[in-house]
Amino acid sequence: MFFTKPSDFPGPRHLLRLLQLSINNQSLKLTQQTHARVCSLGLHQHPVVITNLINAYSSSKSPLQSQKLFDSIELKDVCLWNTLINGFAKNNLHQECFSIFNTMCRSANSSPDGFTFSTLAKTSGVIEDIAAGEWVHGKSIKMGFLSDPVLTNSLMSMYIKCHRVKESHKLFDEMPQRTVSSWNIMLSGYINSKNSFPNYQVWGLVKYMLTEGLKPNEFTLSNLLPLCGSRSGKFDHGRELHCYAIRNEMHLDIDSSVHLNCCLIDMYSRCGETNLARLIFNQMKFKNVFTWTSMMNGYLQNGDPDEVMFLFCEMQRDLIKPNEISLLIVLQASNLLAGLLGVIQIHGFSFKNGFTNHTPLCNSLIDMYSKNGDLINARLVFEHDCFLKDIISWGCMISGYGLHNKGHEAVDLYDKMVKNGIKPDAITIVGVLSACSRSGLVDKGVDVYNKWVNTYGFDPTVEMCSCVVDLLGRSGRVNEALTFIKMMSLEPGPSVWGALVSGFEVHMDYDTRVLGYESLIKIEPENPSNYVSLSNLYASCRKWELVGDVRRVMKDKSLKKLPGCSWIIVNSQTHSFFVADKSHPESHKIYEILNELILVIRDPNLEKFGEM
Repeated sequence: MFFTKPSDFPGPRHLLRLLQLSINNQSLKLTQQTHARVCSLGLHQHPVVITNLINAYSSSKSPLQSQKLFDSIELKDVCLWNTLINGFAKNNLHQECFSIFNTMCRSANSSPDGFTFSTLAKTSGVIEDIAAGEWVHGKSIKMGFLSDPVLTNSLMSMYIKCHRVKESHKLFDEMPQRTVSSWNIMLSGYINSKNSFPNYQVWGLVKYMLTEGLKPNEFTLSNLLPLCGSRSGKFDHGRELHCYAIRNEMHLDIDSSVHLNCCLIDMYSRCGETNLARLIFNQMKFKNVFTWTSMMNGYLQNGDPDEVMFLFCEMQRDLIKPNEISLLIVLQASNLLAGLLGVIQIHGFSFKNGFTNHTPLCNSLIDMYSKNGDLINARLVFEHDCFLKDIISWGCMISGYGLHNKGHEAVDLYDKMVKNGIKPDAITIVGVLSACSRSGLVDKGVDVYNKWVNTYGFDPTVEMCSCVVDLLGRSGRVNEALTFIKMMSLEPGPSVWGALVSGFEVHMDYDTRVLGYESLIKIEPENPSNYVSLSNLYASCRKWELVGDVRRVMKDKSLKKLPGCSWIIVNSQTHSFFVADKSHPESHKIYEILNELILVIRDPNLEKFGEM
């Protein structure tokens, strides 16, 4: 932009337009150029221009530059202070916000207003600092600003984020005039509360809102839609909300309709109505990465990985760059369709597009490589790609080693994790115990369990107890396993007794095995496998009367054991087989080879199988 004479130079109005453009584009370069023009025009003390200039620096992620500019101003009004505090809050410099506020209170020329306290309340909620939030609340009351609805809404939101729904509800009840935003905050608190308010209370709040003459907006519907279509919600409510949105033309507002439509897609997908979800998706005028991700996730939830991959390709053609969540969904779909090859392809794609260091994606890659039998690539991702390892990263790698009977490697990695100061969680402990059980590391497994209970002070889970029983079972320590079960603080479940009877099949005496199967029948009276196992045990000891008793009980309960099933993936196609199954189109060839195998097993000297 060139100016040849004084009349061509921009005034404050033109500079404000440039600054708004800088804010919208978060452009540091344009902000600095406009700042230079402000100085050259002698407007460096103009309150409106400088306020917008500070806002522009904050929006372009340069809060220190905005601080320097602020310090150069001679007369600072409350608007200027609020802009600086808000800019630091946007850049996640939360403690600095309170420091600026303290400096502001010491200043003689300005005092805080409702907007100041509103910003500090939001900051307290973001960092979940209830002490700071209560301090802001007290200051607001002392200075007489609590009648401001914006401030009250901010305080309500702060209490909800700090998991204090009762305090938020008290403020809500005391409000002289509630806005739609007030109701939305209260609804969000009910829905997302750790105390899990029942759905009828949430819908009751909506009815109460309607009786006060307030109409729900897009944010109200976005809060309510996650309650619809789930096991605890109602699909009809979801359709009613959708109809309400159409009647009120909420789908025409691009800014708010994107999030609302994503919630509708998610709701219909959870109901299994992917056709309706796709209809909403296709009718959207503007689609961003979140819209595509919602639709792909819907197909994945409903077991349609093919459509996920088709959408992903279409997304690339529309020049929409995927985010980390999109790749997580595509990775799962690709694994279902092509196994290890699909995982490798998505891993390569993520590497080319700079997503490799994303921790959740790395965790999924470690898990899927391990489950597909590629421990080398799993360890490479763990060591080189996963820069910020969390407890899930360590747990996935440990479980991968355990899955492949590499107990020593799993234990070494666990010890390294503990030395690095990372406290294990229950899932990691189960992975280590499982690895020790598969590799016969009995003493190490027992030591890991004892440290979890005694050193870390956590209660054991049923899964941990099952692993310990299995660990002792594989080494033949029958008495120790029975003592462990009797001393358990938890009620032993099917997994514990199942580990006992399966682990001690060779070492365990008759009475203990009967105890195990009878306990399983007591816990799972409708599981036919337990009756069959007990019947087989009686039959092996020639106790035919007891066999007959068990069979009669099964007949009276109409219990039938499902036939065993196995499957194999060949060229990305899954082939499943049941016992004595001849439904497969190639069953005659399969049984020919099976007969050849049986002959070789019975007489290894036969050469016929080797000539095939």
